[in-house]
Amino acid sequence: MNIFQPFVAFMKDVIHAIYELTVTVGFPSYALAIIILGVIVRVLLLPLSIKQMKSMLGMSEIQPELAQLQKQYANNREKLAQEMNRLYDEYDVHPMAGCLPMLIQMPILYALFRAMREYNFQENASFLWIQSLNNTDNLFILPVVLGVVMFIQQRLSMPKGSGMDSNPTMKMMLYVMPVMMAFMGLQFPSGLCLYWITTSALMVFQQLYMNRLRKKEMAKRAEARAERMAQREEEQKQRVKQGQNPSKRKSKQQLKNEHKAKKRELNTQNAEYKAPSKKGGGATYHPPKSGK
Repeated sequence: MNIFQPFVAFMKDVIHAIYELTVTVGFPSYALAIIILGVIVRVLLLPLSIKQMKSMLGMSEIQPELAQLQKQYANNREKLAQEMNRLYDEYDVHPMAGCLPMLIQMPILYALFRAMREYNFQENASFLWIQSLNNTDNLFILPVVLGVVMFIQQRLSMPKGSGMDSNPTMKMMLYVMPVMMAFMGLQFPSGLCLYWITTSALMVFQQLYMNRLRKKEMAKRAEARAERMAQREEEQKQRVKQGQNPSKRKSKQQLKNEHKAKKRELNTQNAEYKAPSKKGGGATYHPPKSGK
């Protein structure tokens, strides 16, 4: 038994329930039911899309510091893991947060795809020039519209300055994916094409909103980063002021070597040398006693 079959059956029930709603309001139409379903799905998935976008911004923001840590602790995996976790906590970033929304969406979208492909539209299943949503579009209008809408949506998802607009792979996908989807649309039932066009068109408006939200989020993160840098500089100044600058402190081995060298030097002069105390006192030097 296909593990997705219960979800597919549930999605078919949802389609039928929305169709019954259109019957209740006096405008029975499977095409309208599909459009309403597309709107509901996009609204429900919007919070996940926003969370994914924020997580991707956070991960791209810490990449320079992350690369520096990986270089600094290349031979110390345990220390690297500790510093990376500290960095994630400081920037409030979770690496898996960007993948989780996508993982949640995939079963839903797959079940919808199967349900729309297998659903048997009966009465009131016409749409404009299409006699039945079970049939393919012989005029190829829906597949072409699907390809155009997907191109617009993907182009909006690659704003300037995001890094994706200069990625050769992403640029190739910008043109390949819409053509591929249009070709697949030639073989899909018109009901599935209509659903895909609806969700893609809504994603265009969603992407416009996300781009505005992205600019605000970037400004907010830049301000927080400036505050963190100022705080780090202030803490560094305080450490230097208190004599706690690690770069200027001598190691125990250095102090031990200096003590031995000083002792050897004074032994040759028949002088007495007392090592500095742990409380920070200086070394004591007693010159040799002159004979009377």
